[in-house]
Amino acid sequence: MRQLFQNLLENALKYHKEDTPPKVEIDSSYKTQEGWTINIKDNGIGLNDEKFSERIFAPLERLHGNSTYEGTGIGLAICKKIITRHRGSIFVKSREGEGATFSFILPKKQPGNGIG
Repeated sequence: MRQLFQNLLENALKYHKEDTPPKVEIDSSYKTQEGWTINIKDNGIGLNDEKFSERIFAPLERLHGNSTYEGTGIGLAICKKIITRHRGSIFVKSREGEGATFSFILPKKQPGNGIG
């Protein structure tokens, strides 16, 4: 879970607007049917098209070239793997220029592994 938060927070800071200080908000909620929902919201550059919202979780998939932003292209793929192993889901809502909100849902109890 530490790696999940580290990757999401690093991205929120990396993809900030040049003329605006980065701002990151984290909140959570609990619903009996779904489990825990955790949101990490930033005021960064956002995604230029929501059709990329699933693609960015694939290994080595980058929306920006290496010359614009450093990175390997595996950070969000690792996040997806972590959430999947915890029987949860992860998704992003974003608009270009308006930041992004990465949300993940984790069940209250983890089936079969004693967590929860």
